[in-house]
Amino acid sequence: MTGVRRNPGPRKAKDCGGSGGTGNPQEQNVRERGSGTILAAGLALVVMAAMAVVLLLAQSAVLASRAAAAADLAALAGADALRGVTQGKPCAVAAEVAARHAAALLSCAEGSGQTLEVRTELEERSVLGPATGQARAGPPT
Repeated sequence: MTGVRRNPGPRKAKDCGGSGGTGNPQEQNVRERGSGTILAAGLALVVMAAMAVVLLLAQSAVLASRAAAAADLAALAGADALRGVTQGKPCAVAAEVAARHAAALLSCAEGSGQTLEVRTELEERSVLGPATGQARAGPPT
């Protein structure tokens, strides 16, 4: 009888004290079938939500940078008009430059020492709100 295995006979089911199951590993595998798919789908949803938040924050950072650049350029152009380097009224020149950069001039104030302070808001908005920029410019020191 070489190479022949003996069948030990039927095994008795162990009582695992569970929900009436027989403790059979095959039965347990059937109940857990698909749990990995649910776990992977949940993890994918969490990753996608995190990516959406990161993209929204990145968009807001880009818009804030564009608003700051529009304010800087508007303040510089307005300060040049204030000093007489270019033609026009300082705030009108600043508003025109801001408009070229898709921004609206919210405020424009002449300060001491031939300085000009401006505040801009981009026309494009993100989900998180409007992007604003503030800048002050004057003569070189």
